[in-house]
Amino acid sequence: MKILITGANGFIGRALSGHLVSSAKYSVVGTYRRPSTDVPSDIQMFSTGEVDGNTDWNRALQGVDTVIHLAARAHVLNAGSEDPVTEFERINVEGAINLAKQSIKAGVRRFIFISSIGVNGAETHKSAFTENDEPRPHADYARSKLKAERELAELLAGESMELTVIRPPLVYAAEAPGNFNRLLKLIASGLPLPFAAVKNKRSMIALDNLVDFVELCIEHPLAANELFLVSDGDDFSISEIIKLLASGMKRKERLFSLPDPVLRSVASALGKRSLYTQLCRSLVVDTAKSKTLLNWVPAKKTDEALVEAGQKFHLLK
Repeated sequence: MKILITGANGFIGRALSGHLVSSAKYSVVGTYRRPSTDVPSDIQMFSTGEVDGNTDWNRALQGVDTVIHLAARAHVLNAGSEDPVTEFERINVEGAINLAKQSIKAGVRRFIFISSIGVNGAETHKSAFTENDEPRPHADYARSKLKAERELAELLAGESMELTVIRPPLVYAAEAPGNFNRLLKLIASGLPLPFAAVKNKRSMIALDNLVDFVELCIEHPLAANELFLVSDGDDFSISEIIKLLASGMKRKERLFSLPDPVLRSVASALGKRSLYTQLCRSLVVDTAKSKTLLNWVPAKKTDEALVEAGQKFHLLK
């Protein structure tokens, strides 16, 4: 079975392509925007340049059975010189629709779209997010992902190509980018962190678990034309997460307490309100659908995966 992975040299793409190519069941082709050698050598790679409504996918799609669309814009780096909404729309929406149209013409069987839990919202209160919730995207990136989901569903209605949408929460590993990487660095630095009294709950998914779930969705017949919210299945507070990561680094966690209003005020003053939400508020995902419909059981437990992430990060430093 031939698999196309867009964004194959990204954080998730590298792990997914390496995992699939190690199996005799798959041949893997990947695409990238910028050249990179950080992918398995036996993967055929194609340069697409910018992913948008004009990208030519013809060579990469030849003989492909399943497309896994990871390539996306998560941040607009030059926000001062660009319209962020337009950039998210161009890459995350127009790029996905263009790829799907060309995939239909190429005879692709299944299109797996990696979306974001941000489509559901920024935080949960009394109940966990489910696939049946009304979407409440909290940022331009999440809004673009929701629009892509809806336009893909509309495009594929009545077509033979199947659509599977996956909305993961924070994906973590030792080599994770973004805020998880910043948290690892803070813990490794030994600086005291003010989260001892935070009693939130966060759903996350280990990189290995997400890769395992995506592989399941490649072939499972019941994954066709379905939406899935996935996580490790265990939820931890930020202080528990810090303790587990520190344990992996063989460091003593250094935590102290600040009242929540103080944390919120400091974050707002620094222009980091979204970071406060990610660290201090709850976001819990109900994974019942993936377990009952696909019989999926995460390969790794959260506590084990967090300790492992801390260990590997310590070795990589």
